[in-house]
Amino acid sequence: MSRFVADPRPALQWRADQAVRPIERITPQEIAVGLSFDGRPHTVLMATPEDLEDLARGFVVTEAIAAAQDIVAITVTTEELGVLADVRFPPGAGPRKARPRNLEGRSSCGLCGVERLADAVRPLPRLADGGGALAHAVIPRALARLEDEQALGRLTRATHAAAFFSLDGELVLLREDVGRHNALDKLAGGLLRDGLDPAGGFVVVTSRCSFEMVEKTVRLGCPILVAVSAPTALAIERAEAANLTLVALARADGHAVFAGGERLIETQPEPA
Repeated sequence: MSRFVADPRPALQWRADQAVRPIERITPQEIAVGLSFDGRPHTVLMATPEDLEDLARGFVVTEAIAAAQDIVAITVTTEELGVLADVRFPPGAGPRKARPRNLEGRSSCGLCGVERLADAVRPLPRLADGGGALAHAVIPRALARLEDEQALGRLTRATHAAAFFSLDGELVLLREDVGRHNALDKLAGGLLRDGLDPAGGFVVVTSRCSFEMVEKTVRLGCPILVAVSAPTALAIERAEAANLTLVALARADGHAVFAGGERLIETQPEPA
């Protein structure tokens, strides 16, 4: 069994047309992960204890704290009450524009502890026009592949996934976590660590599409975000302002395009 899940837990299952019966359920691990910059504590995330260097690297970039190339090293250590990930920057540089926080960041929320409204909705860079085109038919194929590759999600049914696909639908990288923001940050960190170009494909997330998911995708530099669930009004507004293609309500039989539809095409181009 994966070390990222707990031992099976007992429960009583109730069904309207059946007798109550005892069951056992496998659940994912969720621990406190402290993020610090040059030894100075910044925030605490509740996360699945996997790919924590990717989580720290992705958080730094998608929260506009620093560029990936500004990171000198990431050290992950196990503490008595959780795990500490310390991000090191060049001497005298330090992180910039870190949003002040006074609470832990829970797995369900990307803005926990942010103190000021101005820190909640900040200016976004605008993605370049053009780039590769994504065929509508590629999206359901990507969703099917994502479903097949979610090992932790399939085992527990209690985690989110974020994945990066090439424009022809090939799975490049996938990350899972109890938190949707954490999964996307882990994906961002993994792509940046491997030197992959986020502009050359699209991101798929299994969660609802709040504005923070849009912002993280934009700061990563990926022009297309596909979400399984629905977007909020602010997510659509932020996507339009940042020139992000936003596809949501993605299912095997279709999807809805809320912004940036010019990057989507009816059929996939033939290989040159």
